[in-house]
Parts: sequence; structure tokens; C-alpha cells
Amino acid sequence: MVKGGKRFGFAALVVVGDGKGRVGFGHGKAREVPEAINKATAAAKKKMIRVALKEGRTLHHDGTGHFGAGRVVVRSAPAGTGIIAGGPMRAVFEALGVADVVTKSVGTSNPYNMIRATFDGLSNQSSPKSVAQRRGKKVADLLGRGGASEVEAEADAAALTE
Repeated sequence: MVKGGKRFGFAALVVVGDGKGRVGFGHGKAREVPEAINKATAAAKKKMIRVALKEGRTLHHDGTGHFGAGRVVVRSAPAGTGIIAGGPMRAVFEALGVADVVTKSVGTSNPYNMIRATFDGLSNQSSPKSVAQRRGKKVADLLGRGGASEVEAEADAAALTE
């Protein structure tokens, strides 16, 4: 309380993305709502991360993310599944450009911790292309499944790198 009455403050949590694999989040506080949103948006644009997407619609593999008491499980899904995610996680995947994903939040419903845990899970995602590059192999060698022929493995690899 101050002489003129109560002095309010507003906090904004903003997620920004390009819909093609880049996403970021920011937090801003100010006396007025638009100012808080502007601060949060600027912070979100500053710390954007790139996430490799499979076929431009889902994640390459399942993963988990942790932050504080929050734990999230993110799983890739077949085409047509949609975004099955709660609250703040849905905003992250929509901004990221993911069309098919299944997620579960365990331990907290705090939006700040859920988003930070989601970003932790997304930062651990890696594409077959990056793994092959790191290991000095071809993508076809990594995807050379037991019964699959060499030609099929190379066709799968070509489809994934696009």
C-alpha cells in the first residue's frame, strides 16, 4: 500500500517461435500490462533455441525434461495426432511448429517451471543427421535397420534429411 492506494505490478510469460523449429520464452515484469508483455517478448527473442523436427511436424524421439519440481515427458506421435499438451506446453509446441506430439507434465502445474522443463526436454532432442555427423558416419548407416536392405535405409535417410 502507498498513499494513493494499492500499487499493482504485472508479470508476463511469453513464448515466441517461427513455426519452423525455432522457439524461445521470456519473462517480463512491469507496472503496466503492455510494458510487461514487451519486456517478455524481447527476452524471448533473445534466447531462442533451434529444435530439429522430423518431417517438419513432430519430434525425432521421445524425451524428458526437468526443472525444479517439474518434470515433462515429450513423445513423438504419428501424423494426425495433433498437439496433446497441457496449458503452457501447448503454446511452446504451437510456436515451434510441431503438429503431432504427446506430452505429460508431472510434479507441477506452475507455468514457469513447466515451460523451463519443456525447454530442457527440447534442448536434448537430436536429429539422426547431427548424430551421424558427430559420430563420423552416414545417416544411412545409423538407420540401417536389422532386416531392411541398404537401399531402403538410404531412402529413409534421404527422406529424413529433407
